[in-house]
Amino acid sequence: MTSTVPAPITRTADGSALQAVLLDMDGTLVDTEGFWWDVEVEVFARLGHTLDDSWRHVVVGGPMTRSAGFLIEATGADITLPELSVLLNQGFEERIGHALPLMPGATRLLAELSAHRIPTALVSASHRRIIDRVLDALGHRHFALTVAGDEVPRTKPHPDPYLFAAAGLDADPARCAVVEDTATGVAAAEAAGCQVVAVPSVAPIPPAPGRTVVGSLEDVDLTFLRSLIALR
Repeated sequence: MTSTVPAPITRTADGSALQAVLLDMDGTLVDTEGFWWDVEVEVFARLGHTLDDSWRHVVVGGPMTRSAGFLIEATGADITLPELSVLLNQGFEERIGHALPLMPGATRLLAELSAHRIPTALVSASHRRIIDRVLDALGHRHFALTVAGDEVPRTKPHPDPYLFAAAGLDADPARCAVVEDTATGVAAAEAAGCQVVAVPSVAPIPPAPGRTVVGSLEDVDLTFLRSLIALR
């Protein structure tokens, strides 16, 4: 876990029930879900295998151990999980070194949360080496806490990453708003007891109790997030 607190965090003084905002990374703040799939396709092509496009929905949003393990089993590729993880991380780092597109609304939302001193955490299934590279573009100053998938015993879809982040911000999970883009991430946040905003990136996510689905991050602002917690 890496803390990037620019100044002591204080609760808002306006009586808002919102205690913290917890944000996913790939596909939520940065437009990189497609990057991961492209890298997986390229790596397996070098191994002599062609990935079925329908597998994309299986591997999106989950931990690398799950997605890489699935692809090894599905293709029968002669490679170990640790070896494949290294190749995938290397390929992804090369891609974001050339370009790292932010999702529409991401810069504005992060600036607004920072301006109002809302405790904010980045919670990702990606490994620490990837998160730290992406933070260079997003701005370390925007996050009081960052949680990587290789830093918790169980990552998404388990609730552990979001429970860890809430505890690190001294927040009640029920008073945390989570923004996610995949069913895997939504499942993790809901299992942790958080209020979830889903902004689907690759596959549709249906509305459900305690879950609000929006079309874009541009539909999400601080007033909106506060209203979700107030409704609980």
